[in-house]
Amino acid sequence: MINGERTIQRPMRWGMVGGGRTGQVGYKHRTGALRDGTYQLLAGAFDLDAARGRDFGMKLGVAHDRCYTTYQDLIAGEKDREDGVDVVSVATPNFTHFEITKALLEAGIHVICEKPLFFTVDECEIVAKLAAEKNLIVGVTYGFTGHPLVHQMAAMVAKGVLGDIRIVDMQYTHGFNAGDDDSADAVAWRTNPATAGSTFVLGDIGTHLYYLSEVVLPHMKIEKLLCDRKAFIPSRAPLEDHATVLMHYDNGARGHLWVSSVNAGNMGSQRYRFVGSKASVEWSDAHPDQLVYQVQGEPESIMHHGMPYLENESLAADRMGALHTEGLGDSWSNIYLWIAQAIDAKFRGDETFLKTHHYPGIVAGTEGVRWLENCVRSADAGAAWVEYA
Repeated sequence: MINGERTIQRPMRWGMVGGGRTGQVGYKHRTGALRDGTYQLLAGAFDLDAARGRDFGMKLGVAHDRCYTTYQDLIAGEKDREDGVDVVSVATPNFTHFEITKALLEAGIHVICEKPLFFTVDECEIVAKLAAEKNLIVGVTYGFTGHPLVHQMAAMVAKGVLGDIRIVDMQYTHGFNAGDDDSADAVAWRTNPATAGSTFVLGDIGTHLYYLSEVVLPHMKIEKLLCDRKAFIPSRAPLEDHATVLMHYDNGARGHLWVSSVNAGNMGSQRYRFVGSKASVEWSDAHPDQLVYQVQGEPESIMHHGMPYLENESLAADRMGALHTEGLGDSWSNIYLWIAQAIDAKFRGDETFLKTHHYPGIVAGTEGVRWLENCVRSADAGAAWVEYA
């Protein structure tokens, strides 16, 4: 159980690019990073509006001279400081991820980046090569996979409790984009191919589903898929606000994934069901403290987080204990903690630790982009089956 004890040599000296006062995701990053005393927020280029960004940063406790105008200024200002930042989180629109991440790595700074990581697998491979050359970590904020019961599912699959996996059924939908876009900047950049890339909801929320399935089913690989996508609001075309993906896995399993931001009336929910030859498990972020476990021929049971009957992999990610519900902030805290532990291992030269340590890194980010490229290739071919490449 995680209880706030320090597990690294010293707190990470941390900075942010983006994540300012008007951003949607910045507080999630700070909630995750600052929870355990594992990071200290010392610098940032928080906003395109320099004055607003500086005011915001100072109200977060960042010194005036370390509230920078641009990410280039942040790099220049921090690289020669004895107390310069170790790691910077990139919480900016998709089209900026590659250039900012690359520049930070070239300056010798570890990176934690929003998803989807970049526009192309080629960009991911460039960054992966650079990170390896610089001996640096690139973390990706797949913030839902810190939930303890996600790791309970993974442990149950790994130990054969469910038998051979046959069916993978996943959904992440909401209705907040069911109407026409008027003036919401947060929607405008996400539906513009120049700033969002080749997808809208597939990249924005679908990659969360795909990565969580990788965590639970690391032994299964997609052989081919079919993606059918549509923009129900015409102004969003050619990007999609609704998509369905069918997947065939190398063990013969079948997968179904549905993402939508036009599920009118839905407040936002994820649901995962993994069906094996012996039993099934189902988990939803709407009830993150509960895991439905169904064995063929037996009564349905509900597993609760923090209970001693759970696997060690689940209990190790628990923070609140069984009496209290764990939420998204706890999950983000776990993600940030695991990335800090990876960076700390780099500081110590402990490659043995890194070989078995779980955190969403450059490989996870690359595979998310690869999945998106295959989805787009299928959809653009008229929702055709494509061999996974």
